[in-house]
Amino acid sequence: MAESVILNLPDRLAQQVYEVAILTQRNREEILLEWIDRGRTEEPAIGSLSDEKILNLCDLQMSEPDQTQMSLLLGQQREGLLQKGELEELDRLLQLYRCGMVRKAEALKIAVERGLRARLG
Repeated sequence: MAESVILNLPDRLAQQVYEVAILTQRNREEILLEWIDRGRTEEPAIGSLSDEKILNLCDLQMSEPDQTQMSLLLGQQREGLLQKGELEELDRLLQLYRCGMVRKAEALKIAVERGLRARLG
């Protein structure tokens, strides 16, 4: 049985959900449920990682095959040529990319705080 929950999302998060919904042609509830489910198995807090792991995260890159696939799917999406399975794959890749970028930014912040990397700019 499902339980209804009413959430007030910060504007930034609501905008991200809206953008992913438009891009993947899915409803917002489905996207939020997927994100919440993913959050249950998320990586440990970056601040608790060793210096070596922090530095590895600072240099994190999406794999070449995933980058290539995402670029192809984005091109097809712009042309309106994506099928449902391809939309789901694009959503998965975009989530992977976003999560990677957030973790990379957090790791860089911590690396600077720990004196492992120089401050940018």
